[in-house]
Amino acid sequence: MSRVAWELTTLGIKNAENLAIPSVRNDAAFLFTVVGTTGFLAVLAGQLPGDWGFFLPYLIGSISLVVLATGSISPGLLQAAISGFSSFFPDYKERIARHEAAHFLVAYLLGLPILGYSLDIGKEHVNLIDEKLEKLIYSGQLNAKELDRLAVVAMAGLAAEGLKYDKVVGQSADLFTLQRFLNRSKPQLSKDQQQNLTRWAVLLAGSLLKNNVSLHEALMEAMSNNATVLQCIEAIERAA
Repeated sequence: MSRVAWELTTLGIKNAENLAIPSVRNDAAFLFTVVGTTGFLAVLAGQLPGDWGFFLPYLIGSISLVVLATGSISPGLLQAAISGFSSFFPDYKERIARHEAAHFLVAYLLGLPILGYSLDIGKEHVNLIDEKLEKLIYSGQLNAKELDRLAVVAMAGLAAEGLKYDKVVGQSADLFTLQRFLNRSKPQLSKDQQQNLTRWAVLLAGSLLKNNVSLHEALMEAMSNNATVLQCIEAIERAA
């Protein structure tokens, strides 16, 4: 086990070594269900009399092939369906609330203003607003100080899931967001520097969340009840 993995494990991350490996749980479950369902329906259709029993099984069976081909060529087209399907997992709503509340709370603790958030299927996010920061991002002029803050906020959702669950599901979007910030920093960081920043950001985000559990839980409840941003901040300050 590496030193960073050991530090994350000591912090309470349940599966530190695999933290950044994208989860295929939702994708696999969706594809398995599609293939299983269409296969079952094709068998039933084969019992129909005449030409229906001949053509329908092929027609139904082709659905799986289309889905698999789409997933291979353009996986983004399936994300809405996969996101909707993932809501059937018992832990889905709690995961989303925990993940997004972590982004919100860490941004608040680091002094980044929050514009809005969403827990809707396929639209989960927390929006930050800062005119100066926006200009730095879009112009590719993010300095080290601002990059550090944004990196910690970006990794907060991943860290929150890692502290609670053995497997993290929502890390892909977080890592993509962090990479976008890294690509807009000046000076550009080397690959080793990017990896070190990512690990540090996960560690700091996890520490902030672990040291503010009551605030995180209060914020999760408020966000789950569709509270406004102001009401969410009030929930944090009441729990402090």
